[in-house]
Amino acid sequence: MDFSDPDKLALLSPFELKDALMQRAAQSHKLLLNAGRGNPNFLATTPRHGFFQFGLFAMSEAERSYMYMQHVGGFPQREGIEARFELFAKQHEGVPGVRFIEAAVSYVRDQMGLSAGSFIYEMCEAILGCNYPVPDRMLKMSEIIVGQYIHQEMIGTYPFVGKFDMYALEGGTAAMTYLFASLKANHVINEGDTIALGMPIFTPYIEIPQLSDYNLVSLSIDTPQSNKWQFTHAELDKLLDPKVKAFFLVNPSNPPSVKIDDDTLRYIAEIVKKRPDLIILTDDVYATFADNFVSLFAICPYNTILVYSFSKYFGATGWRMGIVATHENNIIDAKIAALPETKRVQLDHRYSSITTAPRTLKFIDRLVADSRTVALNHTAGLSTPVQAQMTLFSLFCLMDEPGAYKAEMKRIVLRRKEALYRELGLPMPHDANSVRYYHLIDLEELATEMYGATFVKWMLGRLKPNQALFRLAEETGVILLPGKGFGTPHPSWRVSLANLNEYDYANIGKAIRKLSQEYYEQFVQATGAKVPTPAAKAAGNAAAKVAAKPKAKPKPRTPKK
Repeated sequence: MDFSDPDKLALLSPFELKDALMQRAAQSHKLLLNAGRGNPNFLATTPRHGFFQFGLFAMSEAERSYMYMQHVGGFPQREGIEARFELFAKQHEGVPGVRFIEAAVSYVRDQMGLSAGSFIYEMCEAILGCNYPVPDRMLKMSEIIVGQYIHQEMIGTYPFVGKFDMYALEGGTAAMTYLFASLKANHVINEGDTIALGMPIFTPYIEIPQLSDYNLVSLSIDTPQSNKWQFTHAELDKLLDPKVKAFFLVNPSNPPSVKIDDDTLRYIAEIVKKRPDLIILTDDVYATFADNFVSLFAICPYNTILVYSFSKYFGATGWRMGIVATHENNIIDAKIAALPETKRVQLDHRYSSITTAPRTLKFIDRLVADSRTVALNHTAGLSTPVQAQMTLFSLFCLMDEPGAYKAEMKRIVLRRKEALYRELGLPMPHDANSVRYYHLIDLEELATEMYGATFVKWMLGRLKPNQALFRLAEETGVILLPGKGFGTPHPSWRVSLANLNEYDYANIGKAIRKLSQEYYEQFVQATGAKVPTPAAKAAGNAAAKVAAKPKAKPKPRTPKK
């Protein structure tokens, strides 16, 4: 790849541009501070300890068979497994993770009313990876437990009628890939159809519809920064157009990291009442960083597909674990049932190798089959050790009733944002709906606060796309991503607040401020502008805010009698 032409590099996806920025940063011999990609540098330890201890118990179970042979074990035995587990726990009392798995078994039995023995057996078999995933969509006990976690985090106390089905898969990226392919294969979304995208959004949602595989028309539903990154009613009204087949969004958003507020959720629900045929796909990977989160899946379950990944909240990007959930009664199954007979016959043939009654096959089960090109459906399913760790992550949060882990996660990203703004020398913006996993730095807004609107106009007239990002990488080793690649209308940078330490974000703030100062000095030399003192700048900013406020209309004068 040629990294020498900034204009060509501006055409790249921000995640590909990151490689060019990292190469420039490496050439500078500076300490690399990569705040571009959102891989967290924190992770949940307790459920991992539990996984490994459960693994040791599973190995002891496997070694009970074929003891007369070397290096060979057998399947765990269901009979008596609960008693053997209790003995294992007593023998390893005090070892990190053992108390957790004891509590997990107790929770499953006493709070969820499930069979402790069946849970222990499923976990052992899953961790050993000695059998195919059965059922292929998700292991039985795992689906119940993970489902309760999803209900807690995505629905909470919101009234929810009925049940939902889940498919465990290889993270949010697999969910996107499989969903686009299966929606097309089942004639739910066809070439030339219009889909709406809640902007800004995770870049692949912008790029996938444009591929020749789909050739979809994308319609932007914008969340302006001036509206605190919330959809306006006017933008959402675009969904009333019947040609819009589906609405895809990330909530909380990426990169602004702002959850949809209650008023907007209610308005979307009203639109769905007017557009009962509208499909919604909500990607809620950052939801667990928010308090009292309510997903669109809770509010419009019949119309909504839920995507959730465990990668960010648990520091588990390498595990590749996520879920897709659909309500037991949903719009997609209804749309497939209403297809013209010729297309239904074609789908009958597509799925005839896996069922004798293809017309009764739910969309979520078609999704599983399509992920393995149907013919390999019998070997579909997420790796069972991954499902076991997913289940333990879920139990960890279900048992954490005070919410201690969530509080720690929120505290980590908040402190990092505070450090960034402290060194920028600017007040940190506050938003009750922000979850702070990422932060979007608007260059116009930042430079205006620092040096005024005249300077901003001068600077933006001279900066080429991503020029400041490359200078930042070359001179400081700091890697940020361009907001434009996520669909933001203004020049901006995405900062991940998840993958560096607090002092690193302080250094990023210093680096951005230093670069801004250099541009301002060039502006002064070019224009002869006077360098304002800090007091004058503060006064100017205050005056600008006052001027921006709408003036109150003068009260009508009462005529004298």
